[in-house]
Amino acid sequence: MSSIIERAREVLGIEADAVLKLRDKIGASFEQAVEMILSCKGRVIITGMGKPGIIGRKISATLASTGTPSLVMHAADAIHGDLGMVTKDDIVIVISNSGKTEEITRLLPIIKKIGARLIAMTGDTNSPLSEHSDCVLDCSVEAEACPFNMAPTASTTAALALGDALAVVLLERRGFRLEDYAFYHPGGALGRQLLRVSDVMRTGARNPIVSEDALVREALMATSHARAGAAVIVDETERLVGIFTDGDLRRSIEKDPELLSKPVKNYMTRSPLAITPDKLVAEAVRLIKTQRKKDLPVVDEHGKPVGFVDEQDLLGM
Repeated sequence: MSSIIERAREVLGIEADAVLKLRDKIGASFEQAVEMILSCKGRVIITGMGKPGIIGRKISATLASTGTPSLVMHAADAIHGDLGMVTKDDIVIVISNSGKTEEITRLLPIIKKIGARLIAMTGDTNSPLSEHSDCVLDCSVEAEACPFNMAPTASTTAALALGDALAVVLLERRGFRLEDYAFYHPGGALGRQLLRVSDVMRTGARNPIVSEDALVREALMATSHARAGAAVIVDETERLVGIFTDGDLRRSIEKDPELLSKPVKNYMTRSPLAITPDKLVAEAVRLIKTQRKKDLPVVDEHGKPVGFVDEQDLLGM
């Protein structure tokens, strides 16, 4: 094994060990932090200097996207006016491995004077930061992965993991739902999958619906006019009873070349897989992939077709 590979694995081992050892440090103070944030009437403001500040940006983003209003305050900018964003209703989470960074210690008495509560994420539970804080989360590590034990590596990984633990516990305690997550993620591939089926389904003239007594020829015409890959078949009560796809046509025409002038109910796929409009697009994608279907009727609570989605509609989602 080359020295490069060996050293890379060693670094990953150091950082993984730092995260795993946090498990034994999760206790009453973590519960206190969760309860403080849940009862907070303002926002969770996260600050730090250097690499811990960058980790704070990620933690803040995760909190904000999972139901906990949060923003970032750069420690250096804070002492030059940005402290004005802090109110007495806020909680300030300060990330500092040493707990002694000058820009951080200068902030502490002012934050306390404002009336905001402080949560420390630090590697030194006896530091000035810890002494000023209402709650201290110990994220200390035995050593950095850096050969000089200087560059923040294991310590920032540990802080990031602790922030994720905090965010996940908070979202569960808040009863944060997938629907809520979708609301805060409207863009990109993730946002598209978190749309509702009703947002993307074909309706009206683009939703080919024909009676089970209609001729195959009529079903094909409806499919062609809708530019769809299948026709949705309904009974006399307008409830879904089948679907007639390109596959059904190919399989049937070999056996019966005269099928065009016969009822489509003789050749359709009965009791097809369907979905309701309130489901997430991600669920429609999953059904199409796992069930190997190209076409998916959308039905209401009475089993009546209200829309249609196919493989092309969901392509790339």
